[in-house]
Amino acid sequence: MRITKILERTIPLATNISNSARSLQDIRTTIVAVVSDVIRGGKPLIGFAFSSIGRASHSAPVRERIAPRVLAAPPESVFNAAGTNFDPDKLHAVAMKNEKLGGDAERSAAIGTLNIAVWDLVAKIEEKPLHQVLAERFNGGDVQDRVFCYVGGGWYRPGQTTQDLQDEMRGHLAAGYSMLKMKVGGLALAEDCKRIEAVLKVIGDSKSLAVDANCIFDRQQAIACGKAIAPFGLRWYEEPCHPQDYETYKAVAEAYAPPLASCENLFSPRELENFLLYSGFRSDRDIIQIDPPLAYGISGYLRVIEIAQKHGFTRKSLFPHGGNLMGLHIAAGFGLGGCESYPGVFGAAGGFNDEVSLQNGYAILPQSPGLGFEMKPELFPMMREMIS
Repeated sequence: MRITKILERTIPLATNISNSARSLQDIRTTIVAVVSDVIRGGKPLIGFAFSSIGRASHSAPVRERIAPRVLAAPPESVFNAAGTNFDPDKLHAVAMKNEKLGGDAERSAAIGTLNIAVWDLVAKIEEKPLHQVLAERFNGGDVQDRVFCYVGGGWYRPGQTTQDLQDEMRGHLAAGYSMLKMKVGGLALAEDCKRIEAVLKVIGDSKSLAVDANCIFDRQQAIACGKAIAPFGLRWYEEPCHPQDYETYKAVAEAYAPPLASCENLFSPRELENFLLYSGFRSDRDIIQIDPPLAYGISGYLRVIEIAQKHGFTRKSLFPHGGNLMGLHIAAGFGLGGCESYPGVFGAAGGFNDEVSLQNGYAILPQSPGLGFEMKPELFPMMREMIS
């Protein structure tokens, strides 16, 4: 049993949407395949993953140093104790060998994406969906059949009207979602408040709406936005400022009593540790949104959970960013608060797969082995072409 090849490819994510900080027209992602010599049905088992949504390509570090390092490891050195499967944590240690401490973002997505592809392979060898494997190992065997899921929507679009925004949100509710998120910070504050009011007319319940500023504000603006939206009683106010501006986060937390959310732009457990030490985040209400493939994968996320719990947060305070199958399985397997969804945006990488349906705000989990990318018709042909 060995890993025979590690392949990568960068693909575009065709979209015309914007958040408050930038256009997302040119973003890309990296798909990774970990090919084994384990044969099932006459074909080798392969683990797949991609480097989430919102960043650029991570192909170079995978290709130039991470993959060669993993492929050079003696096969038996990365087996589990029984010798029946690969050990993702051992492979993670190999991937990190000789890496200089600090500067995590330079490598965390490359290593994290490969790590999740390895976990996909491990689950396929066990012939179980990944969420089940994670639940059996790390959540006391509490295997779920569904997980809470909210829509990351309400984007700024060229020529968009208030009616367009309301129609988008009606569509998400009709699809089975019960909680929605929308952008703020891209217009004047008064205009954004009008957008919030328009969406609340569609949703009805203010606790079913969150807003996301995508780090756009300085301290004065972040506090002003918080004061303007506080009367709405929203589910959370996300990323008001730069993720490492701890003093501004602390000032916002002191001025804004309802829940805050952040951390999708932190790339290691150590960065989360510093954030929770100095940002004023409150364990009784605030939300942690680390994006697993961008932050050392599932092996890294185990440490994220440990750090969050050390600071008084429960697993229900964690909602992985990304809106994809990886976050879905991780949220379900670890028993987290829920996950995000990006239906209808980000091209082949957006949304889940054909097995997943929505019922009353919950995603019904896939049951095919691994992550289930093989059941995602927009994305899997690109993965299949890469390995052919």
